[in-house]
Amino acid sequence: MSSSFGTDLRITIFGQSHSTAIGVIIEGIAAGEKIDMEQLQEFMNRRAPGKNFYSTTRVETDTPEFLSGLKNNYTCGTPIAVLIHNKNIRSSDYNIFAEVPRPAHVDFTMQMKFGGYQDFAGGGHFSGRLTAPLCVAGGICMQILVRHKISIFSRIASIGGIEDKKPLTVSTAQKKFPVIDDEIGKQMLDCIVAARNDGDSVGGIIECNVFGLQAGLGDPIFDVMENRIAKIIFGIPAVKGIEFGDGFKLAKMRGSQANDQFTVQNKKIVTKTNHCGGILGGITNGMPLNFKVAIKPTPSIAREQESVNLKTLKPTKINIYGRHDPCIVPRAVPCVEAATAVAIYDAFLSAKKYFNLE
Repeated sequence: MSSSFGTDLRITIFGQSHSTAIGVIIEGIAAGEKIDMEQLQEFMNRRAPGKNFYSTTRVETDTPEFLSGLKNNYTCGTPIAVLIHNKNIRSSDYNIFAEVPRPAHVDFTMQMKFGGYQDFAGGGHFSGRLTAPLCVAGGICMQILVRHKISIFSRIASIGGIEDKKPLTVSTAQKKFPVIDDEIGKQMLDCIVAARNDGDSVGGIIECNVFGLQAGLGDPIFDVMENRIAKIIFGIPAVKGIEFGDGFKLAKMRGSQANDQFTVQNKKIVTKTNHCGGILGGITNGMPLNFKVAIKPTPSIAREQESVNLKTLKPTKINIYGRHDPCIVPRAVPCVEAATAVAIYDAFLSAKKYFNLE
């Protein structure tokens, strides 16, 4: 089903932006894994709305309620079912979009697919709100992966063309604004404010690094690591592109420049460079796994735009009201980490069939 992901680890996300609750069912986690609830809530808070001036004013605590699969904060080996209640909804803000779709939004395509039976309030099941249960699943997977010495770091690489060029070697999880270079971060914030004051929005790029991966994760052809990661990353609304390692820059290089040559360090085979982003032939090579994700500008903006009335088929103007992020990139950073953790842990469980992974 389209709302499920994974093979050895399986997650299914359900609910709509303005439904009573949203949630996730997680299958495949063995019994005996401890879940630190305080740490999980801290992770959820990074994505939660209403925390700062550059996010939507919708306020949700995003506190996960575990219905099954846990006993005394340890996994039972059975499906884990989690609810997150929606408390601060204002569905009336979206009534007009049943007839007049917002440009660059899912309103039109939902109408074409579901014929009016869809829940369009807040984007329904297609809303970024559904990344909250994704973060529950990913937050749990991240805790387990850390026990296997696998760490996932991400940061805002750019917003509106303003780039954070310092290397991503440490976590930005404890920062209010997830960049490495704080001075560049201030420029990014100014860019977001300028867009908001203009009734507009801005997008950007998120970079993610995975450290501690052993060589050998991933499977041939359709389950290569790029496929696994890309599939779940594109489940995050507003994602429009992904590149691994040097990505499109490799197309401008010669093989002598692009090839990552092998050497030995501390009796371990490594590469001198990492243009491939830690993946060869779709399988991890033991170097840091690196990729970047392009996030488009938030489509709901305060400027008047052109649209079409779906009933009359006549052009019309549309003004979008309600509560929307002028830039979704900062809140998408933990979503990218969560999605990556799910994909990596699924691949890790698959690899345990072939390797003695501890």
